[in-house]
Amino acid sequence: MKRLLRGLLPLALLSACGCTYLFFKPSRALFSDPAAAGYDCEAVKFSAADGAQLTGLYFPPAGPEKAIVVHFHGNGQNMTAHYHYSAWLAAHGYGVLVFDYRGYGASGGKPSLDGAVLDGEAALREALRLPGAEPGKVVVFGQSLGAAIAVAAVGESGFKPAAMVLEGGFDSYRGVASAVLRRGVLGWPVSWLPWLVVSGRHSPDAYIGRITCPKLFISSPEDPVVPFRQGKELYEAAKPPKEFWRPASGHIEAFGGFRDVYGPRLLAFLKGALG
Repeated sequence: MKRLLRGLLPLALLSACGCTYLFFKPSRALFSDPAAAGYDCEAVKFSAADGAQLTGLYFPPAGPEKAIVVHFHGNGQNMTAHYHYSAWLAAHGYGVLVFDYRGYGASGGKPSLDGAVLDGEAALREALRLPGAEPGKVVVFGQSLGAAIAVAAVGESGFKPAAMVLEGGFDSYRGVASAVLRRGVLGWPVSWLPWLVVSGRHSPDAYIGRITCPKLFISSPEDPVVPFRQGKELYEAAKPPKEFWRPASGHIEAFGGFRDVYGPRLLAFLKGALG
C-alpha cells in the first residue's frame, strides 16, 4: 500500500479518473508456502455472487474449535504474503480462513472495489460451510485495505460477526488519499483533489456505526502508510463495545513484529467477545 500512496499525487495531477482500483496491487507469485512454514492447511475454492472464482487457505484449529477467523488481507501481493498474521491463531483453537480477492494469487478475474466487496461477502458465507462452523462464531479480521473491505462486506451483507478486529484501517478512501497528500509540501495544495476524483463507494465510515459486535481497532501513531488520524476516526465513528490499541510503530505489525505483546491480548479480547 505504501507504493500506491506515494503514487497518488502524480496520478491525481495527471488524471481525473481517480477510481478506487488504484488501491489494488495484486500479485500471482508464491511468497511463502504455509506447509513449508510448518502450518497444516488446505486450499478452499468458492465463488462470489457474480461468479468470480476465488481461492482461500483454511487452517484448521488445534483441538475443539472456538470460532472461525476470516482474514481480509491488505492491498499488496496476495494471501501467501499475509497468512502469517492470522494462521498462528489455529494453534489456539481458532479455524482461520484467509482468502484472495479476485485478481490476486489463484483467484480469477481482475481487481476492483465492487468485486472485492463481493469477494468478502462470499468469504463470510464460505466460513459458515467450513468444518465446525456455527452462526455467531465467526470473527472478522481486516488489515489495511482489507479492514475497509471487511467493514463494507459486513455492512452491505448484513452478516453478524461475533467480533471484528481492524488493523491499520482508515475511515474513507477519499479521506486517506487526502491525508497522505497533506503529509508532503507538494501534496498539500491539492489535498482536496481526492474528494473529486476518488470514488466514495463502499466507504467504511458509511457502515462502521451500524455494526454492533465487539470491535477492536489497532493503529500506530508512527504508521508510515495510513495516517494515524484515519484509524482513530474509524474508531470514533463506531459504536460500543469497542477498543483501541496503539502499537509503538509499524503499519500492520501488531501480530507480526509485536506478536509477543499483542498476541496474548488478542486472545483475551476474542475470549471476552465470544462469551
